[in-house]
Amino acid sequence: MNTILNLCKMYTNLSESDIKKIIEVSKILPTISDLVQADVFIDCPTKDLNKAIVVSEAKPVNCQSMYKNSVIGELALRENEPAALRTLELGISTKDMKAVTQENENVSQTVAPIRNRNKNVIGVIIVEKDITEDINKNKYMEMLAETTEELTNNLLSLTGNEGTITNYLDDAIIIFDENGVVEFTNSVANGLYKALGYKDNIVGMHFNNVCLDDNSFKNVMSKKQFSVSEVNISNYTLQVKYVFENLRSVGIVMMIKDITKFKQQEKELMLKSVAFKEIHHRVKNNLQMIASLLNLQARRIENEQTKIALKQSMNRILSIAATHEILSQNGMDDVDIKEVIGKVVEKIKMYSCSSSRKIYIDVSGNNFKVNSDKATSISLVVNELIENSIEHAFEEKEEGSIHIKIDNGKMYSSISVIDDGIGFDIDNVDRKSLGLNIVKSIVKEKLLGDLNMSSNNRGTKVVFDFKNSEN
Repeated sequence: MNTILNLCKMYTNLSESDIKKIIEVSKILPTISDLVQADVFIDCPTKDLNKAIVVSEAKPVNCQSMYKNSVIGELALRENEPAALRTLELGISTKDMKAVTQENENVSQTVAPIRNRNKNVIGVIIVEKDITEDINKNKYMEMLAETTEELTNNLLSLTGNEGTITNYLDDAIIIFDENGVVEFTNSVANGLYKALGYKDNIVGMHFNNVCLDDNSFKNVMSKKQFSVSEVNISNYTLQVKYVFENLRSVGIVMMIKDITKFKQQEKELMLKSVAFKEIHHRVKNNLQMIASLLNLQARRIENEQTKIALKQSMNRILSIAATHEILSQNGMDDVDIKEVIGKVVEKIKMYSCSSSRKIYIDVSGNNFKVNSDKATSISLVVNELIENSIEHAFEEKEEGSIHIKIDNGKMYSSISVIDDGIGFDIDNVDRKSLGLNIVKSIVKEKLLGDLNMSSNNRGTKVVFDFKNSEN
């Protein structure tokens, strides 16, 4: 504590009582650090408005600190730590603002003011999180991170630091003493319990009378571990969290988040998903019915050219149906490109491959998601290219192979259709071919890409690319 005293006297204009307050608050830093699993600091204002001095720190016990060395006595500069200087000047909390540490690491800072008896800001308490970590890998850490600001301000309020931002948070905060009696609530908690029909302020009530899930104080205290549950009560859906710490006489910190609106939106999305599935299912069925009618019509027609045209139309329709078939299963607008092409190949094998000639078709490469419009366009192009190979590439061969290769690029992705057929003269290709014109038009206008063809007596390769979907 002599360090805090010496640093404050050397760098700040704080009074003896202010320094005593800073020392008092510094005693809770280890508790906060362990609760939120993060580095915690106290900075005080210096005589230079653009600098603050680090007077106290605490590192978490159960996880790795982001700091190799102590930063007590180091300066916090405005250009590196705007959150700390902002809160020192304005007296309002700052949440999740990017900062650069004294060791030149990027962090996210949540900052709350420390006030004296006259409500003047005499320092700030800072909780730092590593913004490079992947919190999705650890759900426990993610939930703790969500409570950083709330816990910081709760603990500060217990030291007599009134006027914190707890009353402006979205979460209800209730603190129980070691006997299970409510000793602190914020305004959100008061409003919530009033809406639930409680007539009196819940401060002074026992845990068992205010608990919203099926827990008892004895049961919760016996487990003493961070936990989260979801409850439905009245018209609310609430997320209830229990946090334990050893500050003074505090037994449990209970935090309640109203997730009713989120759950309603989730339900609406599920209903929309079901509706989308049904719509795509009906579209798929209708397209398949049209294809079946064309197939029946083709069987009754003797003119070979007309029959071929009807078969080609049928396959185009089935290639579109392939996308809707997948969409009818997942209810989402995005589909796996490899799955779509696989469906197209499946339909072609069923309806186009002649039993007199063995044609092997396979798909390889990257799998990634594309939206339904792009998937439909790609399936049509792939269908035309495969159909063209089947019709022309193997006229003098008893068997052959067609390989579809998918490459996912950063800005553009591409699909190659490669056969080992007899090839053709690109310069003499029929420019009036409906299939070729369909392919060129879709690639250019729908997929915003380019089409390239190469061919010799060992086979043909057609490559088209398309712009990736923007996130």
